[in-house]
Amino acid sequence: MSGIVLSNAVRQNLSSLQATADLLATTQSRLSTGKKVNTALDNPTNFFTAASLDSRASDINNLLDGISNGIQIIQAANTGITSLNKLVDSAKSIANQALQSIAGYSSKSSVSTTIAGATADDLRGTSTYTNGLAQSIGLQDGQATPGVVNSNTLLGGVKGSNTGTAVAGITTGTALSALGANKPVAGDSLTVNGHTITFANGDAPGAATLPTGSGVSGQLVTDGKGNSTVYLNSGTVGDVLKAIDLASGVQKAAISGGNATLSNSSGDNASINGSDQIVLSTSTGSDLSISGNNTLLSAFGLNSGATGTGTFKADRTANTAAGAGVSRANMIQAGSTLTVNGKTITFKDAAIPAAADYGFGKVGTKNVITDGNGNSTVYLQGGKIDDVLTAIDIASGAQTAPVSNGAATLAVTAGSEASKVLSGGQLQISSGLAADLNITGTGNALSALGLAGNQGTATSFSVGRTATAGGITGKTLSFESFNGGSAVTVTIGDGTNGTVKSLADLNSKLSANNMTASIDTTGKLTISASNDYASSTIGSTEAGGKIGGTAASLFSTPTAPVADVNAQTTRANLVSQYNNIIEQIKTTAQDASFNGVNLLNGDTLKLVFNETGKSTLSIQGVTFDPAGLGLSSLKSGKDFIDNASTNKVISSLNTASTTLRSQASALGSNLSIVQTRQDFSKNLINVLQTGSSNLTLADTNEEAANSQALSTRQSIAVSALSLANSSQQSVLQLLR
Repeated sequence: MSGIVLSNAVRQNLSSLQATADLLATTQSRLSTGKKVNTALDNPTNFFTAASLDSRASDINNLLDGISNGIQIIQAANTGITSLNKLVDSAKSIANQALQSIAGYSSKSSVSTTIAGATADDLRGTSTYTNGLAQSIGLQDGQATPGVVNSNTLLGGVKGSNTGTAVAGITTGTALSALGANKPVAGDSLTVNGHTITFANGDAPGAATLPTGSGVSGQLVTDGKGNSTVYLNSGTVGDVLKAIDLASGVQKAAISGGNATLSNSSGDNASINGSDQIVLSTSTGSDLSISGNNTLLSAFGLNSGATGTGTFKADRTANTAAGAGVSRANMIQAGSTLTVNGKTITFKDAAIPAAADYGFGKVGTKNVITDGNGNSTVYLQGGKIDDVLTAIDIASGAQTAPVSNGAATLAVTAGSEASKVLSGGQLQISSGLAADLNITGTGNALSALGLAGNQGTATSFSVGRTATAGGITGKTLSFESFNGGSAVTVTIGDGTNGTVKSLADLNSKLSANNMTASIDTTGKLTISASNDYASSTIGSTEAGGKIGGTAASLFSTPTAPVADVNAQTTRANLVSQYNNIIEQIKTTAQDASFNGVNLLNGDTLKLVFNETGKSTLSIQGVTFDPAGLGLSSLKSGKDFIDNASTNKVISSLNTASTTLRSQASALGSNLSIVQTRQDFSKNLINVLQTGSSNLTLADTNEEAANSQALSTRQSIAVSALSLANSSQQSVLQLLR
């Protein structure tokens, strides 16, 4: 071929025709394959990139089958849970039938006692009461011998005595060292109306050693201004009385040559009366106030023996009786009141009015006027302890006062008096037979009568009746924890202060311990196990509820429950039905599998979402056989026999329902995740394949246009080649 010589025009046209043929072949290849990159020679970068995208899309597509299987496995488990829920609901229905069926026992375990006169409103029954007594209560709060009174003691207008005599037989000459544990010691002091009495060891110094203006009298040294010192070595109660008189201004000390002579100025002295009591009075000019170390106040009977510091005060009064302007701490004050069982006794600082001014009724020879309804007024001027006792009796109802023409006569109604003075001089307060006695007061009436305790601070005084026969008032009844309930102890009483009076009160207490009480018309009180625990025996080792308390001996021995044969047969049939459902729960859980995986039988499902195996989801299965749900087969004669055993089964079924719902929620959440990943994988495959196609696919419109253009070019090239050849043929024609 090398010997063939072509003209330049022919050769150019031939070359053009060959190039066009190559391009046309390429275009036809793209049109036939649909790709512009068929081999790495076409475009190495696009070819290998597209191959990588196609490979990843293929790998992910292969995982879709596993994901689809996973979805079916989850749906199979969810279908199983739905069926299990229905079975559990059926089991609940059977258990509820047991609750609604006839009680399994014709009688429950119980204890009982008959209380004469007891009713549902008042369990105490008929009681015989004795009046409550409170003796050793007297006029002066804190006396060494409490409650010693004199029925002729006036209530007002007399010299005041101490409130707490510490030493019996005290006299003016009693040595201070003989006052016992409360004797003064060096450094102690009393302040009387602003003046100080100091106690010092040793004997009083000689007059020559005293400061100017000071004087000595016995064992007393005074500064002439109301202040003094009492020396303990040989000091006596008389020295203290002189010192009090000097400090109060009742006596004056004339100082002469260092010696003090005492003289009365006004009023009465501090002195010892015929009962060996210290008498303290006010001067005509002011009240008397004494404060100091409390042991001193106690030593001289000026307080009730409390620790710490204290005061004593004697107030001036307007009484016109003997001893005007004199008072004592426990003297009943005008305006004070006593309230006795709701009735009021008022104390008035006056003489009882004339007959025309009684208003209501004057009680006999007493200084008492009553309104006939239990209220009264006691007049202090001329009043006696007996007047107060009479008023208390009227207020308590122990005596009645018929008011006739302004005069009241007393008659004993029931029981002994509510108050009286015993032969030993003690004031006795009793409840009487009708009711308990409660006394409250205003002012100092409670303290003055010794009804406020040794410290004189109480605001009420009570005497309770005592039940001596019949009834169960005051008795206690206790039950240990019964079937896991709360142990209970009750005290039978009037319903106050936590005591139990009515059947409703008792049931309120017993309900927390799984017991209930009832009472019939004969007063028979029965305490039995509640319906929930009809099969349990009170006091048994298994159930508990041992009875105790002071009333326990009144109750019978606990009876055992008596089974109802027909009812228990019905309940036994329900047990059989229940057990059939439990068996179905077991087989249903075993059948909830797909492709060999059962999420309700403890299997684990692992799903892979990407081609590298790094994106996964593991779903841990559960074991939802009866044991896994906390359920078990029941036994006749043990289960469904009473409400408690039935409620226990229902509680287990409720727990199983909650567990199934929780697992269904978890599976639903996992299914949503898997379905989301499935959709994601499908979309990602599409993205990858689209990306690959964008790199390799040809544009058929473009390639068709190219093919048409190349065909045209080829035709033109052939024509041009023909023209080029025609010139050579002209030469050939010439050679012919």
